Amino acid sequence: MNLRTVTATRYVAPLREGGSLPAIVEADDDGMYVLKFRGAGQGCKALIAELIAGEIARALGLLVPEIVFVELDPDLARTEPDPEIQDLIRASAGLNLALDYLPGSVTFDPVVEKCDADLASAIVWFDAFVTNIDRTPRNANMLIWHKKLWLIDHGAALYFHHTWKNYLDRSRDSFSAVKDHVLLPFASNLQAVDSKLTELLASDTIDRILQLIPDLWLVENSPFSTCSEHREAYLNYLLNRLKSPQFFLEEALRARSLHV
Repeated sequence: MNLRTVTATRYVAPLREGGSLPAIVEADDDGMYVLKFRGAGQGCKALIAELIAGEIARALGLLVPEIVFVELDPDLARTEPDPEIQDLIRASAGLNLALDYLPGSVTFDPVVEKCDADLASAIVWFDAFVTNIDRTPRNANMLIWHKKLWLIDHGAALYFHHTWKNYLDRSRDSFSAVKDHVLLPFASNLQAVDSKLTELLASDTIDRILQLIPDLWLVENSPFSTCSEHREAYLNYLLNRLKSPQFFLEEALRARSLHV
């Protein structure tokens, strides 16, 4: 399992609806990408969450735009008139993360769009597993593209890693924020999809995803002696979260019962 690496050649436009000011950039493969800057608010941890959660979603069969590494030259800031953007580019020199830009896509609207029960259940299960707080009616972080539902923006997931104290104990948290999930009203098959999704996340599958994290991102303010220990901590957290009983699933079922 590998991610492609591209080099940003042109800053196209900021996406100001994102709290970390992501941007559309053009790369040396002539592709367009939504770039997540490692110099933004949450730094490398947001990129790590984006990478881990996005590739876990892909392993579960959910649609996520291609994730790529992006090399960013600080000289790109010279052509930008906005001082805030200039500072962000310079602070993000080096390796960043991006998702393939989906031209013509539209934001998922739960009032207009309906979602299949199995798909909705799988997405709710996934978000509860990776503790993604950012899939609410106010900010769905889903796109409709070619009549299919695509998941984006997972930088707020796995928030446990902002402090590693007692992380294994916290891996058993129920994730009460699932009650605000935009797809919870449609997720009537949570128990039915659980066993299938759990089986898809074997230890070696998760480990292959964790091996994608660049060492450079792991050494930033790390409480661990080595990058291997750091990756192993992520692995232990995620595997512990999957153990029965899955408190995140029980909480999702409880929250859904209040909707019906």
